[in-house]
Amino acid sequence: MNKITVIGVGYVGLVTSTCFAELGNQVVGLDIDQKKIDNLNKGIIPIYEEGLTDLIKKNQKNNNLSFTTNISKAVKSSDIIFIAVGTPPMADGSVNLEYVKAAAESIGKNMNGYKIIINKSTVPIGTGDLVKRIIGQNYNGEFDIVSNPEFLREGTAVYDFMHPDRIIIGNGSKKAQKIINDLYAPQNSTIINTDIKTAELIKYASNAFLATEISFINSIANICEKIGADVSKVSQGMKFDNRIGQKAFLNAGIGYGGSCFPKDVKGLIQIAQENGVRFSILDAVEDTNLAQKQSLLPKIQSLLGQGLHGKNITIWGLAFKPNTDDVREAPSLIIIKQLLDRDAKITVVDPIAINPAKLILGDTVNYEKDLLQSVANADCLIIATEWPEFKNVDLKQIKKSMKKANIVDGRNIFDKEEIKDLGFNYISVGR
Repeated sequence: MNKITVIGVGYVGLVTSTCFAELGNQVVGLDIDQKKIDNLNKGIIPIYEEGLTDLIKKNQKNNNLSFTTNISKAVKSSDIIFIAVGTPPMADGSVNLEYVKAAAESIGKNMNGYKIIINKSTVPIGTGDLVKRIIGQNYNGEFDIVSNPEFLREGTAVYDFMHPDRIIIGNGSKKAQKIINDLYAPQNSTIINTDIKTAELIKYASNAFLATEISFINSIANICEKIGADVSKVSQGMKFDNRIGQKAFLNAGIGYGGSCFPKDVKGLIQIAQENGVRFSILDAVEDTNLAQKQSLLPKIQSLLGQGLHGKNITIWGLAFKPNTDDVREAPSLIIIKQLLDRDAKITVVDPIAINPAKLILGDTVNYEKDLLQSVANADCLIIATEWPEFKNVDLKQIKKSMKKANIVDGRNIFDKEEIKDLGFNYISVGR
């Protein structure tokens, strides 16, 4: 049994600490936010993630998992320390390392013997050296620094942790590599051992590549709309190429959002600029994604006219993707702003993300839980997130409730022939 401390119990830290506890380790989740820690100790979970709440309660009960603000006790009692604090982007796209530096300093001041300190947060190239330097300024003994980037998808993070595609371990020390390889052995996954800087870059490269796939297929969708082709079939045909594959991010829509892709694309652009490398592909990925988020407005106007003053518009979906309550960089927020700027009356629905959205939108929109009620007297329905609840709705009842049978589907969730047969004026993406 390993004794582990995870510093930072946000999204990544909470999933990491809980899953390591589930694997039989003794884990302490540490955070400076006393209210968050008090809530966790009461069983109140700050994020929505399928299966996470039950695992936290289970491992608290069997004493494998605890939460504290006492960094001295947490550091001294652990052999392995994960840094999983926030690394928010700054205005120029670079990463704010304030919390990483603070964590490293606190670790150094409380070290009492050999420990492995692992960067789990997504950090710029060279952060491992920075953490090593800060700890070394506060502690004279032996320790190792490891880069171990996370690849958790919001909505399936627990599954992803327990069944990873691969595990990246960046460190030159054979001692540290063996300990961390053994730590991850229960996952029975491919482990790639490399140096720290390579491990740091793998995370950025992976997310930027996936974001590029999304912007690529959205550009193809725009061509499809001009020439009368169907992007869904284009995507299907591409995925059967084994060099591309069935899991490729080639579903056209209204762009990517969330906490990872936007930040990591900007971060990699910044890293390239700092090192004199021209990375124009990623500039185009960003530009395409922003344009795609703004692309539904002309489609709405083609159905309702240029002037949207007083039009009743319903938006299904606030989260940037299904199975999460995360609205960071969500396309829905850009669509809502465009419509509010044109004095439309907006009703929104989301199974989980209403409360986070309220912190941003306040009382500028109407919030509704019932799908049928949400479209009562609506001039247009917009699909912004592909929740299963939306896909399985009774469209005949929806049509009866709407004032005008207009749907702009930003996620291509409906069969275009079926929905047109029902009498809807229907516009999707690239079909």
